Amino acid sequence: MTAKSAAAAARGTVYGYPRQGQHRELKKAIEGYWKGRVTADALEETARGLRRAHWQQLADAGLHELPTGDFSYYDHVLDTSVMVGAVPERHRTAVGADALDGYFAMARGTQDVAPLEMTKWFDTNYHYLVPELGPDTVFTADSGKQVAELTEALALGHTARPVLVGPVTYLLLAKPAPGVAADFDPLTLLDRLLPVYAEVLADLRAAGAEWVQLDEPALVQDRTPAELNAAARACRELGSAADRPKLLVASYFGRLGDALGVLAKAPVEGLAVDFTESGAANLQDLAAAGGLPGKRLVAGVVNGRNVWINDYEKSLSTLGTLLGLADRVDVSASCSLVHVPLDATAERDIDPQIARWLAFARQKTREIAVLARGLARGTEAIAGELAANRADLASRAGSALTHDPAVRARTAAVAEADGRRSQPYADRTAAQRAHLGLPLLPTTTIGSFPQTTELRTARADLRAGRLDTAGYEDRIKDEIREVLSFQEKAGIDVLVHGEPERNDMVQYFAEQLTGYLATRHGWVQSYGTRYVRPPVLAGDISRPEPMTVRWTTYAQSLTERPVKGMLTGPVTMLAWSFVRDDQPLGHTARQVALALRDEVHDLEEAGTSVIQVDEPALRETLPLRAAEHTAYLDWATEAFRLTTGGVRPDTQIHTHMCYAEFGDIVQAIDALDADVISLEAARSHMQVARELAGHGYPREAGPGVYDIHSPRVPSAEEAAALLRKGLEAIPAERLWVNPDCGLKTRAWPETRTSLENLVTAARRLREELANGAS
Repeated sequence: MTAKSAAAAARGTVYGYPRQGQHRELKKAIEGYWKGRVTADALEETARGLRRAHWQQLADAGLHELPTGDFSYYDHVLDTSVMVGAVPERHRTAVGADALDGYFAMARGTQDVAPLEMTKWFDTNYHYLVPELGPDTVFTADSGKQVAELTEALALGHTARPVLVGPVTYLLLAKPAPGVAADFDPLTLLDRLLPVYAEVLADLRAAGAEWVQLDEPALVQDRTPAELNAAARACRELGSAADRPKLLVASYFGRLGDALGVLAKAPVEGLAVDFTESGAANLQDLAAAGGLPGKRLVAGVVNGRNVWINDYEKSLSTLGTLLGLADRVDVSASCSLVHVPLDATAERDIDPQIARWLAFARQKTREIAVLARGLARGTEAIAGELAANRADLASRAGSALTHDPAVRARTAAVAEADGRRSQPYADRTAAQRAHLGLPLLPTTTIGSFPQTTELRTARADLRAGRLDTAGYEDRIKDEIREVLSFQEKAGIDVLVHGEPERNDMVQYFAEQLTGYLATRHGWVQSYGTRYVRPPVLAGDISRPEPMTVRWTTYAQSLTERPVKGMLTGPVTMLAWSFVRDDQPLGHTARQVALALRDEVHDLEEAGTSVIQVDEPALRETLPLRAAEHTAYLDWATEAFRLTTGGVRPDTQIHTHMCYAEFGDIVQAIDALDADVISLEAARSHMQVARELAGHGYPREAGPGVYDIHSPRVPSAEEAAALLRKGLEAIPAERLWVNPDCGLKTRAWPETRTSLENLVTAARRLREELANGAS
């Protein structure tokens, strides 16, 4: 096919779409099912209606091939585990008794059975359920979900393409099952897994699939020759399978590098490549590899992870270059649109001038359709759209919001000394212990306490004008008093005020900083039924006035025990926002750090002796290629130290991280120079404690003993057992006792019992240590 005919054939598609619905109907139906208020049939009817609506939205936007199988009740990696029969032994009874309840048990656990471990999907804030595999794992095909959703779409008259997590990525994401040797490599199961994928592909072909997409994003990471050979083998075996659909192997989130050559030679009919993240490199590599003669190329030229409008002329230039490199070029977003909100037109409160710059999922599908039309018919066919796009881009570039001279002057004046504590840790810790007077194995929580229906109602009433400010603040004070009273009675040593006034750990601060925009309906899935509204970082950042001091000092006035000041760190403020794409992230991080530094100073001046600056996103934002790690970690750790570097030696700085592979960044954790770090550890059985010990981490640490992403209540014995594991790696004088993460999503009954058990476990261990010493 010539470049001209390849252009004429160009069509638009996407890899996936937000699942929740405009009003988070899926979340409400699933949580209703968990509470017994929604039947399984009603839940499925809600899901079916959402799928139909989503497909119709895509078709109406002008897309020609729609994804199926990307819809999920909880997580698409968990769906893949079900598809290949990789159900952990401890969950098989539940799955056998009721497939839906067993599915949710794998995701959330039960009182008697622990859930699968959860961690971040590459460098995003989406969490997936980690497959547990071992040498005895037996895979069996279950294509029911994928076939049913394909059949639904075809019956509605759509051209549909099922989307599956590819076999190599699935195995590379997996971990050894409990009881399996830690050095077991799940990739050794590839030959056992491929026949199962071939069976699923045959089922989909029989159901009417012309194409099936195999997502292999793990190939944009550094991969060994053996792993690349595995990818080649997987493509070769599935490509040679009888009675299969055409295969589109998709990657995203970065540069394929050596993997591009492997995929280009593979016996598959098409590749989908990201041309936004490291796009120029992928374009150069594709040209160097000789292109994709005889193959289909799906070009991801619309950013699927951020919310800024596309630059049509730039994208069309890239697409024009690609025309000579493949038999057919189609247009897509760079990755699934599950990472962005649904519809920007729902945001009525955003300045219309700024709204011109934003593109959520629905807007991105229209951008894809415009680009496909321009590629197929020429720029004259989209002349009006091109002119409007140029005007919108110019509006943003010239806006005063994006450039504050005072902020830029302050960041330029930062000196190296601003990011250093005045004394080394050994001297600081002595001053802090004398000042705080804490016991061995001090107990604390991560920050938030349950956000009750009453609290959310009060917040909604305030926004709607049904409750005045004085009434709302009285409600917040009541909640703080209740939270503090409980903590004191439970015996917790370092208290928190519970954050009842906060809607979200990033949004709360973004709403008080210049340069940020908050949305009302910009929900994005974080995990399961947990949705967040990432703010939009549109301009230069500063702090007009204190953000947390009032409520922290009010809480401290109610108790003699120390109350932690709670802040969200600069890296997390970026990672869990839609960041500006017109300047380096490190520059933006320094602006946020200086704003937070002012808050830290004001907290300390108000008498706060313990200040926690959360950085749960430090690991998730780590670039996927090792060559880029150092540059990122340099500015990320500098931003944290800039936030905290000006405090007195006897002020104790905490940080917190959760649900990530901490072993990859232990050196950076050390470089933060925080006095105490709390980390998720319950689901991973104290793995992080061993990683800290292996590094020789010299400061205090609290590996979590209470998994707050599950409704199950850990017993005192269970918490004590985890603490004993922690003590094998961390000396008692440096070990803290805490949950994995904040308690915002939990209910009060389970929270009370779990924290009481946590304190009981700490006391039990103190007694054991005292008796051992005597």
